[in-house]
Amino acid sequence: QVQLVESGGGSVQPGGSLRLSCAVSGLGFDYYVIGWFRQAPGKERMAVSCTSSGDDNAEYDDSVKGRFTISRDDVRKTVYLQMNNLKPEDTAIYYCVTDTHDYACPAREYDAWGQGIQVTVSS
Repeated sequence: QVQLVESGGGSVQPGGSLRLSCAVSGLGFDYYVIGWFRQAPGKERMAVSCTSSGDDNAEYDDSVKGRFTISRDDVRKTVYLQMNNLKPEDTAIYYCVTDTHDYACPAREYDAWGQGIQVTVSS
């Protein structure tokens, strides 16, 4: 059974930084894709970033390019999302996701989700 466990969320002032972690277990393949989604109150869920160990590709939404960096520790099967220069509009619940059938980034469909973690950016 695939498990995705997020950590590292919290509250920070505008301009601050946070690093989210996603610990992955139960994937039966050497290659995998991990994505980050977020959902702000009253807004639709949106894809933030993804990374694939199969082709080393990484993607970012335009709203976070230059501020967020996704990285992987393939030995520990942990994916990180370094978030710098955070803005109030980054406030959301962040979800770690994967496609259990393929490793393309972005995935056609993410079918396993973590429980989500709150990120709040406020002065």
